[in-house]
Amino acid sequence: MGFAHVGVLQSLEEHGIQPTHVVGSSMGSIIGCLYAAGYTPAEMLQMIKDDKLYKITKLMTFKPSFLRSGLSTHSILRSFIKEVIPHNSFDLLKKKLYVCVSNLNKAEWEIIESGVELDKWVAASSSIPGVFEAIKDNDTYYVDGGLLNNMPAQGIAGFCQNIIGVDVIPYKMPEELKHPTDTVVCSVRALEHQNSQPGRDLCRFIIEPPAIESFHEFSYDSYFTIYHHGYEAANKFIVENPEILKLNN
Repeated sequence: MGFAHVGVLQSLEEHGIQPTHVVGSSMGSIIGCLYAAGYTPAEMLQMIKDDKLYKITKLMTFKPSFLRSGLSTHSILRSFIKEVIPHNSFDLLKKKLYVCVSNLNKAEWEIIESGVELDKWVAASSSIPGVFEAIKDNDTYYVDGGLLNNMPAQGIAGFCQNIIGVDVIPYKMPEELKHPTDTVVCSVRALEHQNSQPGRDLCRFIIEPPAIESFHEFSYDSYFTIYHHGYEAANKFIVENPEILKLNN
């Protein structure tokens, strides 16, 4: 679903809306760091087309056995970030970036915003529990920020009055739960929605691409359709909420 973020950014750009601060969890942290580094939505879409971002088999390096804290390391993702952002520093990005991670030791979410280990913290923020290996910093383990806060607007609420939230997994209860997996997926999304609510309440605007109704979180091969869901949802939102166009005036 994260590729919908790129479509939303493309629409905002076309309408002259230029966010100055970026905060994200999970895939939102990956797209957010690229945007904060100065890459345009069009350039990010080309990266996806070039197979650098979209296939999970390209981002995952499986270990020979199911050891440690996940099935896969983040080596390819971290190498990619250091390739496209050589300085690897929060402090040298063109826009201010805040990355949300989940601290498993404390069972709390945290915001990382400085330092020269951009690759490590973006990897931690997108470390889906059980799929990717947890990131260890000293004696603390970190995983996907979306586990505890999937809309971390709190990271910028103190100094940004007009926050545009993008919820690529908006909660919608299906008419019927037909299979056990339906119950599991619905339950996880309900938890994500609940942990997103405090952040959603801080947003002046919330754009909700509906791609999740047709795809799931691992539908990487459908990146272009998901991108367009984000693009069209943002276009529609702007038409229905023209006051958003005044943000940069």
